[in-house]
Parts: sequence; structure tokens; C-alpha cells
Amino acid sequence: MLYLAPAAVAAWLLPYGLGGYTMHVVDVAVIFAVLAIGLGLTMGVAGQINLAQVAFFGIGAYTVAILTTKTGLGFWPAAVLAVVASIVAGLLVGIPALRMQSHYLGIVTLGLALGFINWVTNAEIAGRAEGISDIPVPPLFGIDLSSGYLYYYLELVVFVLALAFALFVTRSPLGRRLRAMRDDDLAAGALGAEIPLLRMTAFVLSGLYGGIAGVLYAGLIQFVAPETFNIGNMFLLLAMVIIGGRASVIGCVVGALGLAFVREALLDVSAFAQLGYGVIVVLVVVFFPKGLAGLPAQVFRRKRAERPRLSPFIPYDEAPAVEAQTVLEIDQITKRFKGLIALQDISLSVPAGQIRGIVGPNGSGKTTLFNVISGFYTPTAGRVRLAGTFVTGAAPYRLSLKGVARTFQNLRLFEDLTVRDNILVAADRTRTSWIWRYLALPWTVSTYDRGLRSRADDVLGRFGLTGFADVVPRSLPYGIQRRIEIARAMAMRPSLLLLDEPAAGLNGDEVRQLAEIVRSIRDSGVTVVVIEHNMGLVMSLCDHVTVLSGGRVIADGTPDEVAVDPRVVEAYLGDSMAAPTEDDTDREAEHEHADR
Repeated sequence: MLYLAPAAVAAWLLPYGLGGYTMHVVDVAVIFAVLAIGLGLTMGVAGQINLAQVAFFGIGAYTVAILTTKTGLGFWPAAVLAVVASIVAGLLVGIPALRMQSHYLGIVTLGLALGFINWVTNAEIAGRAEGISDIPVPPLFGIDLSSGYLYYYLELVVFVLALAFALFVTRSPLGRRLRAMRDDDLAAGALGAEIPLLRMTAFVLSGLYGGIAGVLYAGLIQFVAPETFNIGNMFLLLAMVIIGGRASVIGCVVGALGLAFVREALLDVSAFAQLGYGVIVVLVVVFFPKGLAGLPAQVFRRKRAERPRLSPFIPYDEAPAVEAQTVLEIDQITKRFKGLIALQDISLSVPAGQIRGIVGPNGSGKTTLFNVISGFYTPTAGRVRLAGTFVTGAAPYRLSLKGVARTFQNLRLFEDLTVRDNILVAADRTRTSWIWRYLALPWTVSTYDRGLRSRADDVLGRFGLTGFADVVPRSLPYGIQRRIEIARAMAMRPSLLLLDEPAAGLNGDEVRQLAEIVRSIRDSGVTVVVIEHNMGLVMSLCDHVTVLSGGRVIADGTPDEVAVDPRVVEAYLGDSMAAPTEDDTDREAEHEHADR
């Protein structure tokens, strides 16, 4: 924060040392910086490929031009309508994001941008290829904004507000959800993120910043034409964001300002400039994937004096006894994938306060069952009830808000978020419709975020993860990552916890700690359902075991009953009884201690 005051003073005094033409270049560069912030929010923060940003820019500028010159509307009312038009365009362009991602989305948004360019080039109301001139100068309390020097201060105020809002969003609960969606949209959905609405929100933000930049451009140049909004400028803007660092708002600004001045310096060799931009982008992507924003951390890597250690788990307080009820009920669930029957007529009920084990050989349908329960799959037939309420086919985020939390067979942590941010994403229980507060009541968002951070610190402390709070998960040992995933699930304060092979890849001591954690979670009042291949752990941990084979239930009962069932022995246990139990783990530890 210390650099902000000198930067603000330098920005304010900048016009005093510049000539008229250089001042114009600076004015245009600031507009591109605003535009780059919007693209950075969409691509870098939310992970949505957007090649239509220049179209939002054009819609803002052309709307001002048409309304002021064709209808006689004042500049500022036209500016408001222009921003609204760009936001609506963002919503429309964002619709394909509900159905496709990756390069497919990029192709569609690029096509929409080309469609806009084609329209303004041929539409009479848009002035065709000649464009629209004589846009009025924006009136502002008698200040002559026809001067590029004075117009710069208007741009500076707008730019500071736009930058502050972008930084506020990225560091807020909404920003964390957008980044979680970027890293892993399935895991984000399981934590309560409404993925379709978040994707649309990203494009709304892109349209907002594009519209603001378009208004500023129309007021500055007082002329708009199709060549300003061509594909060449779209790729220039893309280069600005990639070179600066698409995941960093500040990096996007630096990239935009820097490349704007480089472009001006290369006007005499403009035929080779596009090639140069392309080469630089490729080099940055290969050698500096986080752009200029990530360069300091990559060059000056700090060495930790000592790696933090995992602290002991602090058991939950035991919940008071409550009247017995069925938390989860599955009735005749069948799931088909074309010709493959993954689940067939599965029925089971899990009472409150139970640890239920789901076991079976590979391919028996265990994870498919979890995906049906948690909303990732809609069953072909059958019904799912949660605490007496039918939730069959409900979206993952709806089930999350109803108290269902889960882990995954393969770790699905948000690898570019810190451990604390992973926990914060799960702790946030608000709906996406809450985002109106970010503009209308930002202080309430800040207050809510402080409360989330306090809860996250409590979860980190309980699971012994405080020392790793500011570390990204991918740099940590596998066993610690497994614990983070369970801690993240518990940050949701669930009533039903689904653990998909939580002991996979753990050593004997970690398996013993896992058992202690799961028992404490159960004692706190959370019902636990566990898929696990470690039969020793299942038999010593679970109160009740359901065995699947070939998509059917072949046994259901207490561990002792299931262990002697001939069908279970034939299908599963015959190859797995050698798995270490907690007692085996303790004996191994005693032998190792004696050997020392």
C-alpha cells in the first residue's frame, strides 16, 4: 500500500510535463487500461475466454455517438444508456458460456465480435465505414473537457474508481468464487457456487468496463469508426492482459499502459508490430505464465527458514442427543449411461449420527452413487430424500446449501488459491443474487467477509492447518492436501458429509488420524458416508456397511455381519482383508519404536 501515495501524486502531476500529442497518447492508454481491467476480470479471475471485449467497447462508444448525434440526447444520459447497453450485450454474449467452455467459447465470442464489426460497417445509423463525427464534448460544471489535459483528470477519476472496484471484487467472497470456478467448476459447484450465474456475472463485469471505456473514448475523440474496434485491437488488448498477467488486476493495468506506449513507439514499423506482439505473448506464456505480475515472485523466490508443521486435530464438541431421524434415503436409484447400467435399484437409508461405509470392487458404482446424491448426476429412475425432503436431480449448489458436503476420489482443491481461500470459498453460504450489495452496500460485504475470515481461521486451527494458511495446496504433501479437503468440506457446516476414498494414498499414521477426525465429526452431529477401499479402516470405523457389486447392493449390515457374508467375500473381501486396520497401524508403530 505504500506505493499508492507516490503513484497517485505522480499520476496527478503527469500532464504538467507532457506535450499535446503525448497527452493524447496517455488519454488513450488510460482508456485501454479500463478496458483491460474488464477483460482481466473475465479471463484471468473467472477463467472465461472472452474475445468480444472490443465489441463491448464499441457498443459503449457507438451508443453515445448515435444517441447524441441522431436523437439530440445529452452526453451523460447517453453515457448511462451506453453502459447499460454494453452490460446487456455482456449478458447476451455470456449465454454461450452456459453451454460451452475453453476454445469453443473463444470462437463463439470472436464470432460475435466480428458480427458487431460487420454491423457498424454496413449500418446506416452507425455511419457505415465513415463512422460518426461531431459527438459533443461532455459538459462538466463548466470545465472545458475538449482539452486533453483536463479530460485526463476525468479519465483518472473514473480509472481509479474502476480499479478500486475491481480490486474490491477480486478480494471479496464473489472474487474467490470466480477464481474457484476458474480452477475447478465442479468442486466450486459442490461448495455452493452457482456456476451458471457466476459465468454470466463475469460477462456482465466485462460489459460494464467495456461500456465505461467506450463512453470515455467517445467523449475524448468525438468520433467513432469501425477501424477502432477491429480484431487487430482485440488481439492487442488480449496481448496487454496476457503480458501484464491476466490473473492480476494490477498486472492487466501495467500491461495495458506499457503496450499502449510501445505501440505508439512502433507506429513507423506497424507492419511488423503485430508479429512482435505475437512473439512476446508466446514467450510470456511459455516462460512467465503469470505475466509481469508474477515476475517478482518468480525471480525473487523467498526461501522459508523452516517448513510449518501439521498441528494436531482439535476434536469437535459432542453434540447433544437428538431424536433419531433419517438424514439420507435412497429409493430404487438406477443410473444408466447409454447402454451401461452403473446403478440398478439401489436403496438404502442412513440415520442421523451414523458413519455409513460404502464398499465394493472397482467399477461397482460407488462414486456414481455419490455423484447422484450430491447432484452431479440425475438418476435415470428412483428418488433421493434429504431429511425427508425430495432432492432428486437438484443442482449441486442447492444440495450444498441444504447441508450436503463432499470430498472427491481425486483431489479437487483450488490449486491457485491459498489454503485459507479454499476454506473461505466453502464457508461462504450466500447466493449469487447477493451481488447487488457490491455496488449498493459495499461496507456490508466487507463486514461479512471479516466474519468469514474468523470462521475460516477457526477451521484452520481445528484441523491443524494454521501454518499452511497462506500456502497454495499443490506445494504441500498429499496427506496434508487430503486433510485440507476434509477441512474445506466441514467449513460448510454440513449435516451430511460424503467422503470419497479419504484414506487413498495415506500412510498408516495418517489413516489413524483420519479415523479420529471422522469419529469426532460424527460426534459433533454430522452424519458421515464413506467410500473406502481400506477394508481394515471401514470395519473398525463404520457403524454400518453397504456393499455394492456390479451396480447392485449385495450386502447391508454391521461390519461383523458383512465380513462373513459369502457374497461379499467372493466379490471384494477375499482380495482386500490384508489392508491395515488401526490396530495393525498401532502395532507397526510400536515395532518401529522398539527397533530404534
